[in-house]
Amino acid sequence: MAGADYVMSVASSTPTGEFADADAMTQTAVNGNIRVLTHARDAGVKRVVLTSAYGAVGMGHTNRTTPFTEKDWTNLDNPHLDPYQRSKTLAEHAAWNFIETEGNGLEMAAINPVGVMGPVLASDFSHSNQQIVQLLSGDVPAVPNINSGYIDVRDVASLHLLAMTSPKANGERFLATTGETLSMLDVANILRDAFPQFAAKLPTTVIPDDVLKANAKTNPMLKMMATLVGNFADTSNEKAQTLLNWHPRSAKEAIIATAQSMIDLGIVTLA
Repeated sequence: MAGADYVMSVASSTPTGEFADADAMTQTAVNGNIRVLTHARDAGVKRVVLTSAYGAVGMGHTNRTTPFTEKDWTNLDNPHLDPYQRSKTLAEHAAWNFIETEGNGLEMAAINPVGVMGPVLASDFSHSNQQIVQLLSGDVPAVPNINSGYIDVRDVASLHLLAMTSPKANGERFLATTGETLSMLDVANILRDAFPQFAAKLPTTVIPDDVLKANAKTNPMLKMMATLVGNFADTSNEKAQTLLNWHPRSAKEAIIATAQSMIDLGIVTLA
């Protein structure tokens, strides 16, 4: 970091489809953030932009009826909180606490993306994109009742740059979201319209919530999904738009770009 004015901290443990050890995931996320911030401070860096997540904003809440904003934090007291969401929340809390107590003037801004879509560069891609592969490959005969916001990775990148350079961004969190909320069936329908050649592989029905939750008790792969079924997931991007003049492309465009890149790279095929 010697000589650097800005640092972007973008790495953290993510769910890979394997059952994660909650304590190990949290320890890695928290310690990773503190390590980056410590060395940035010691190297005289001006500002760190931390890639956090919507998982640190909108999880573990009940009876929510208004869109989540940057003022919200995930409810760590919820016993059903997934290990990944807990790790992202604790890691961001730890980062802000470090800035306040040990930062010595180091600036920080946090970016909290919802489900990140957009063009992939190779077969080693984010866990957020797994659902597109699974849908187009015909691996999902029916979808769970899960709602989510989506954002294009190119817009996540542009928001990082704005948070890095804008004086207004210091000390602020920014939700990276289009402000739209889509169900997984909505995503399947977008893919069906854009790629009719894959229509036969795409699901048309929704798994009942009780069926999914019952299966999650014996299938670790479904545990995280079971914590999300039926959850309210509306988000607002008003802060990023107003403060940083950030205007993302639509969720539909991001989803189609994800699928197109996977088709172009041969990650998904009709065979």
